Amino acid sequence: MRVAALYDVHGNLPALEAALAEIDTERPDMLLSGGDLLLGPQPAECLELLRERGAVFIRGNCDRIVTDGPGADESWDTWAERVAWSASRLTPDQIAFVRTWPELARLEVEGLGAVLFCHGSPRSDEEIVTAITPPKRLDPMLDGVLEKTIVGGHTHVQFERRLGDRLLVNAGSIGLPYEGKAGIACWALFGPDVELRRAEYDVLRAVEALDESGYPDADGEVRGFLLEPSSAEEATAHFERVATEGPASS
Repeated sequence: MRVAALYDVHGNLPALEAALAEIDTERPDMLLSGGDLLLGPQPAECLELLRERGAVFIRGNCDRIVTDGPGADESWDTWAERVAWSASRLTPDQIAFVRTWPELARLEVEGLGAVLFCHGSPRSDEEIVTAITPPKRLDPMLDGVLEKTIVGGHTHVQFERRLGDRLLVNAGSIGLPYEGKAGIACWALFGPDVELRRAEYDVLRAVEALDESGYPDADGEVRGFLLEPSSAEEATAHFERVATEGPASS
C-alpha cells in the first residue's frame, strides 16, 4: 500500500485542492489526514472534501481544541476567537465525527513495513518533534514504539531524520508551512520510499478566502503566515525553545 499523508491543512481549501491535484497523479492507495485539519478559514469545506475522498483521519491538537474547547490552557487565549469561529462552522454531525478520530494510525506500507502515523509524537498530539530534537528528549516519546518509521506533523516543517534504526518524518503542512516561501502546500508520499513533496498554489486565493470567510484575523497573524512564512530554520529553533517551556498551540 502507498499512502499520501496530508498534515496541518488549517482550513486552507485552495492549498488542499492543489495538493490533491498533485496526489491524484500518483494514485496512492490511501489518503491520510494527519491532524489539524480544522482550525482555519474553511474548516467544514476541507473536512467534507477529504471525507468524500475516503481519507483516513487522525486527530491533531487543534482538532481536539476546536471540538472540545481549550479548557484552562492559557496558551490558547490569543486564538480563542478563531477556535470558537471554527467550531461554529461545523455541524453537530461533523463535530461528532471529528471526536471519533484516533490519535494514531498504524499502517503497512509498501517498501517500509509497519509505519506509525501520529500528530505531535506517539504519546501526545501536541508534543514537539523537530529535525534537531535531542535524543535525550526523543527517547521517552518513542519508548515502546515498535514501528521503525514514525510520521508526524504539528511543527509545519518538513524533515526526514535517521535516529539509530528509526526513521522520523515530518510530512510538513498543507495550509501553513514554515518553509520560507509562500504558495506551497507540503505533503508526503510513503511507499516504496519516503518522498517529501510540495505543490504550488495561488496564495492570493487563500488570502481572498480568508477575507471572505470572516475568519477572525484582526491582528493579521494568519495573513502573515500565508504571505511571509518563517523559514524552516527559524521555525525549528522557535519550536525547540517552546519545547523547553511547555506545550505548543500550533
